[in-house]
Amino acid sequence: MDESTRAESERFEAARFEAERPRLVAIAARVLGDHAEAEDIVQQTWLRLHRNDTAIESLPAWLTTVTTRLCLDRLRARTPEPVADVEAADAAAAGDPADDVVLADSVGLALHVVLDRLSPRERVAFVLHDSFGFEFPTIAAVLDTTPTAARKLASRARAKVAQPRAEDRLADWQVVDAFMAAAKAGDFEGLLRLLAPDATVSADEAAVLAGTPQRIAGREEVATFFDGSATAALPVLVDGRPGTAWFHLGAAKVVFDFAVEDGVVRAITFRAAPEVLSQVVRRDGDRPRDRT
Repeated sequence: MDESTRAESERFEAARFEAERPRLVAIAARVLGDHAEAEDIVQQTWLRLHRNDTAIESLPAWLTTVTTRLCLDRLRARTPEPVADVEAADAAAAGDPADDVVLADSVGLALHVVLDRLSPRERVAFVLHDSFGFEFPTIAAVLDTTPTAARKLASRARAKVAQPRAEDRLADWQVVDAFMAAAKAGDFEGLLRLLAPDATVSADEAAVLAGTPQRIAGREEVATFFDGSATAALPVLVDGRPGTAWFHLGAAKVVFDFAVEDGVVRAITFRAAPEVLSQVVRRDGDRPRDRT
């Protein structure tokens, strides 16, 4: 192959890889829970492709396999797991009633908390199947196991995600901040996931005079109100509880006082009484100030 032909081949290979990059980053980011790590993994995949001298039957499949195995190596470095694989007989005996239910996108930000306690292989099987729709024979090839065992890994992970332990629930401040992030981003589905079915919004008299609604009832109605709004709100503490507040010229004007139960928002109260605003404390970064 002469130099010009080699250069053209490399340009074509690079173009095909760049077309696949967003998908590969999405897979790696979901598996690892870290976008920067995902970018690093995908760059390693590119280097392996660049050094590869063997024929590749399907480039998307090859890239997916390499990316996922690199993710698996990274997960194992974080959390070693037993070498023993899932027994095929055990997997065949176990039912999988949730096969047709895609849970990965329905558990929202709390998913990352639960994923951290899955084994690396459970995590890969669950993410590839439930988030990206890969079939179990494909997942089995990535994990070097059988399709039945891959199904069992995903099923076991799905059960853990569907029934998280109490300690896996997001802290109240995480729920509040996730809710406000979804509001600012216009993530309607994210808002719904973070609201209790009977969620309400209310307001004190001062807040109503400032222009807030007096009452909103129901998950859909509350989510609709906040969808794409509250862009000027900042994280605060309200009587020691995590909340947010709308600020103007450096001063809090309306406080959003959250009532969080079991990892979801049950009520939000707009408060603007002077005695309330005078007690507002800004939070540092993502976490509340240490008040001890």
